Amino acid sequence: RTRNRAYMSKMKTAIKKVRASKAKDSAEAEFRKVVKLLDQLAAKGMIHKNNAANKKSSLRKFVTSIK
Repeated sequence: RTRNRAYMSKMKTAIKKVRASKAKDSAEAEFRKVVKLLDQLAAKGMIHKNNAANKKSSLRKFVTSIK
């Protein structure tokens, strides 16, 4: 339970970093880190693979919308 909570917290923090980014290049760099983390969590079964896919899709839309 403690490990799962730590990973969930790490995931939420990483997502917030992407959303807080103002520059496109820094957002892209953070996005790549988040994608890797989401894939790892989905592989471990901590989140469902579709949940990971939905989060990645949403973040991709955000990153591409940055001017």
